[in-house]
Amino acid sequence: MHSPDFSTHGFLRVAAATPVVSIADPMANAEAILIELQDLAQQHVAIAVFPELCLSGYSAEDLFFTENLLGDCRKALALLVKRSDLPLCAVGIPWRLADGRLLNCAALIGNGKVLGMVPKSVQPNYGEFYDQRWFVSGHGINETEVTADLGSFQIRRDQLFNVGGHLVGVEICEDLWAPINPGSLAALAGAQVILNLSASNELISKADYRRELVRMTSAKNLCGYVYASAGANESSKDLVFGGHRMIAEAGQLIADSERFSLQAATLIAEIDTQWLQHDRAQNTTFAQAERPSAYRIASGADTLPPLPQLQREYPRQPFVPADEHELEARAAEIMQIQATGLARRLQAARSSTLVIGLSGGLDSTLAFLVAVDALHKLNLDMGRLHAITMPGPGTSTGTLSNAQDLAATAGAKFLEVPIHAAVEQHLADLRHEGDFDVVFENAQARERTQILFNYANKESGIVVGTGDLSELALGWCTFNADHMANYNVNASVPKTLIAYLVRWYAQHRASAHSELADVLNRVLDTPISPELVPPQDDEISQLTESIVGPYELHDFFLFHFLRHGSRPKKIFDLAQRSFAGVYNEGEISHWLRQFFQRFISQQFKRSTLPPGPKVGSVSLSPRGDWRMPDEATAKAWLDEIDQIQSNETNV
Repeated sequence: MHSPDFSTHGFLRVAAATPVVSIADPMANAEAILIELQDLAQQHVAIAVFPELCLSGYSAEDLFFTENLLGDCRKALALLVKRSDLPLCAVGIPWRLADGRLLNCAALIGNGKVLGMVPKSVQPNYGEFYDQRWFVSGHGINETEVTADLGSFQIRRDQLFNVGGHLVGVEICEDLWAPINPGSLAALAGAQVILNLSASNELISKADYRRELVRMTSAKNLCGYVYASAGANESSKDLVFGGHRMIAEAGQLIADSERFSLQAATLIAEIDTQWLQHDRAQNTTFAQAERPSAYRIASGADTLPPLPQLQREYPRQPFVPADEHELEARAAEIMQIQATGLARRLQAARSSTLVIGLSGGLDSTLAFLVAVDALHKLNLDMGRLHAITMPGPGTSTGTLSNAQDLAATAGAKFLEVPIHAAVEQHLADLRHEGDFDVVFENAQARERTQILFNYANKESGIVVGTGDLSELALGWCTFNADHMANYNVNASVPKTLIAYLVRWYAQHRASAHSELADVLNRVLDTPISPELVPPQDDEISQLTESIVGPYELHDFFLFHFLRHGSRPKKIFDLAQRSFAGVYNEGEISHWLRQFFQRFISQQFKRSTLPPGPKVGSVSLSPRGDWRMPDEATAKAWLDEIDQIQSNETNV
């Protein structure tokens, strides 16, 4: 029987690979890549693309400046070059030019040599990204490297690579997201296939956007697109990477990977370049496309007509999807991000246990469930999860029961450490007169934190933080108490989303475990409270929302302020429309003033936040998303709100 050779028909077998990365250990990374390449060679793969900076680790940060890392990356590259029997591969490497500039490069290796390097053109420097701290843009770079160990090769953006008659172009991560991306220019120059070495972190719904970006880029450029992103073994200090891999062809996503694996993984497919060449010749828009010249600016109307109403709607809970199916998908993804980050953190700390303060409230319950998932991900038994409840003067029977039952149903180790005597002794040492004031409340919070950290030391564990994004925005946490942890899994999850996540878990993950579902439903029915003031008739007497305001309002304010940079008047007007019939103008303006007053004044707590995974587009990490001086004044925002309230009074 005749055996066809599909390569003669223009089929090119390609692979997107995510190896297990060892941060700042290039030789180990090269060995891992070699193992992957050897396996891919056996599967007749012609081209393999690996993630951005995979030889060093994308998250190496200031280690990129060190001689050790740069030198070891060069040695690792030399190790890969020695093998001429493997597929052409693109690997990510930091490369320093003779004049001292540092580039983020893709090194193309084939036939036992470095064929060339393509530098990253667009260096993101917003939100969680600050690539410009280390790297310069590859735009305009045109260098020839002549080396004894790696031979001679070009470093430039405008170069293609011939693989058996197929032309291949390269771009790196953010290059794809740019308005004019290098991959499109490479396609116009003749590349039928674009390789993207990426390090794209996981956020709520970002994977869907990423898929559409890859799919539509392959569509408009009539090309094959091979995308490989950094995996979960990168640092999870503030971000979680999922190892997303995709292969697209002319607008169709022909292969898409699972994410969040802690093991090496590859994605393989064939791209039909003959079909692509046919469509390029037939499509006159592509065939006749030219690089645009300078645009002329035309003046329009100087003013706009009044717009008293908006047609579009702004949801009351912008962090929570209105569609039930989308909510289910988002809940699963959030918990995957949280659990993957915590699992990686436990590995990095070389710890054996997770220690969590379990109060029986919403936040600690979600963190507890995330800890359970993290241990499952690492195939560790639930005895590694130590839940400590620390009843004090403000603890009610209901929350104590919630904590006990939650730990029991999950099979976690449970420890009850009452703090009454310790707090009483501490307040006596301070000559405290017994008032239920801030000293009384904070003494309890700090005593609990001391117990958690010291217990974690005793058990070789790490303390899992429980505080949420909304509390961090308002500063509703005790400095150097519940404000602290080794890793805070809830750091970028807002309060309005916490309840939905716990409810989703009860309905979908605990549906076959009725006892766990019952406990979670009791937690959902428990009022939100720090429980730092003694209960009355065993009922919670300190209700958070009566003190700081409704969380649904504060999350609305937070979203529009951080996500859009909106000023108070705009936020107020939007809130009026969204919450019509729920809160009146006076209530909205009152709590809006509270929000800005607290948000600006409480930055000192956020400046010293512990690490935790970013799960959405709004985050308050001082290392990436939100940086402001602790001494900033809220005067401008409060003056504007005062004007709003003044107008209300005069109506």
